[in-house]
Amino acid sequence: MASNSSGDSSSRHQTARHRLSVIAGHLQRPADSNAAVLAVECKAQGTTPNVRTGVRSEGRTVPRRRQEIMKWNGWGYSDSRFLFNKKGQAEFTGKRYRLSGMIIPGLKDWLESTFGASLQHKAPVTPILNSGAVQPPTLNEAFVEELRSTGVPFSHEAEDRVFRSHGHCLHEIFALREGKIGRIPDMVVWPNCHNDVVKIVELACKHNVCLIPYGGGTSVSSALECPPEESRSIVSLDTSQMNRILWIDEKNLTARVESGIVGQDLERLLNESGYCTGHEPDSMEFSSLGGWVATRASGMKKNIYGNIEDLVVHIKMVTPRGVIEKSCQGPRMSTGPDIHHFILGSEGTLGVVTEVTLKIRPMPEYQKYGSVVFPNFEQGVACLREVARQRCAPASIRLMDNEQFKFGHALKPQVSSIFTSFLDGLKKFYITKFKGFDPNHLCVATLLFEGDREKVLQHEKQVYDIAAKFGGLAAGEDNGQRGYIMTFVIAYLRDLGMDYYVIGESFETSVPWDRVLDICRNVKARIVRECKDKGVQFPPLSTCRVTQTYDAGACVYFYFAFNYRGLSDPVHVYEQVEHAAREEVLANGGSLSHHHGVGKLRKEWMRETVSTVGMGMLQSVKDYVDPNNIFGNRNLL
Repeated sequence: MASNSSGDSSSRHQTARHRLSVIAGHLQRPADSNAAVLAVECKAQGTTPNVRTGVRSEGRTVPRRRQEIMKWNGWGYSDSRFLFNKKGQAEFTGKRYRLSGMIIPGLKDWLESTFGASLQHKAPVTPILNSGAVQPPTLNEAFVEELRSTGVPFSHEAEDRVFRSHGHCLHEIFALREGKIGRIPDMVVWPNCHNDVVKIVELACKHNVCLIPYGGGTSVSSALECPPEESRSIVSLDTSQMNRILWIDEKNLTARVESGIVGQDLERLLNESGYCTGHEPDSMEFSSLGGWVATRASGMKKNIYGNIEDLVVHIKMVTPRGVIEKSCQGPRMSTGPDIHHFILGSEGTLGVVTEVTLKIRPMPEYQKYGSVVFPNFEQGVACLREVARQRCAPASIRLMDNEQFKFGHALKPQVSSIFTSFLDGLKKFYITKFKGFDPNHLCVATLLFEGDREKVLQHEKQVYDIAAKFGGLAAGEDNGQRGYIMTFVIAYLRDLGMDYYVIGESFETSVPWDRVLDICRNVKARIVRECKDKGVQFPPLSTCRVTQTYDAGACVYFYFAFNYRGLSDPVHVYEQVEHAAREEVLANGGSLSHHHGVGKLRKEWMRETVSTVGMGMLQSVKDYVDPNNIFGNRNLL
């Protein structure tokens, strides 16, 4: 690794580190076990108990050998999946989710009627990874030898390499299901702490090895794909073992956390101490803190807690030039452009995020779900706009269009109570017959309120009063809660679809309020038109929802899927349709991405998005920080 240039800059760096250690002196473990600050040392092995509560500070949901619990060619846990049983009923397996073990009676009819799919036509899939199909590793022996002397664990086994060669784009998973494996990392390393990362990056610079950081593996932007033209040895730097909360500062309500921790572990460990970050992206089960920083992530409860850039107080990142970090952890600085904003969204092109200081909050006293049904999508959007204008949005508010409402209804589990079924029938009768809502036009918003109980109830009344002005009817807590429960199982549905010749994907954008309706209508219509022009035999599913709201606009999520029977190259057709949809998004005033990032999938539009000068600025940072392209995933630029 290159040094920080001169002896003078090295001296300044040491001075900054000394100041930081002085300022952070209160973070050392106090003799008084009731003190307000909890501390944990950064050790390569083992953990230190949480000082105040005795709770371990280490997250271990995902093991080093991901293949022990995760699918190699699909989403999520190996024991969790949608399937059709011998009776032709859909069910969700495993015991990890609220939906696990339940029958979903409406899913079969929805799949058949929406896509023209048939349970009689099942697509072939490669069930087990064939190590013989994996190219042998290209190892840099000098790098390997020096790495071995550091004691940092590494592997060049086929399974370990394949697991870290991809994210969850359609083309990546489709290829794996067919047993096709292209360029993959030549080896995987598992640093246990910041200092391990420093050693790895130094050795990579010394021996000209390509590093690709790997967090939770949930990327949907081709960010983790190995560039096929890369001739150097490629090393996947897996941060999953860097998964501890280093300290919690109860005076300043901040926590220092290692970057490899996944979202569900971070929240669970903080909850045990009475705190939370509130950052809950849909991928939080498996996505990592470092990945959130690297992609500028957004969570469903950002209305209260903010997006990742709002939560970050301090970042430590290892680059080929040295370690980047600020000299203090103040809440705001006026010291030129914020260096955090060079790191946020850098997508593994500049270095490895190792530690992050985050804002935390006491766990909310009260939580309440809700839902509102609107006569049509237009009135639903108008309601969300007014809620944003009055700045009274709940923790989360999501508006589904009619197609997505029907999709959600098809995922409703079988009810065990005749009385519950009767009540559901009454609600449907009241909404469609008595109130006159057309089942083919109505849409639903799901709501989540958090905070002090009295304030939540006041807030709830305010939102429902606004909804009523736009024809909205309260549709109950159960519908709202079910909408959020389904968040973590929706991703498993794509694997089921591919079992029956249905492929699909989601993509997102942000857009000004006055363009929301146009972009929703035009992008969905473009998808339908493109599918027809490309020879798709059955009409596609083309649907959207508004997922996050801002003063000046909203995030819109699009889903599309189609039956690919009869197509010789379905992935190519899909990519053509997605490309056209992205062009439509940009033509209608939408952003290239709201929170998924750019990766390699969308970088062709980067110059149009940030301007030629903007691209030059980004390239200049890359050239200075990483002149030999050690972090050579080729994302963004």
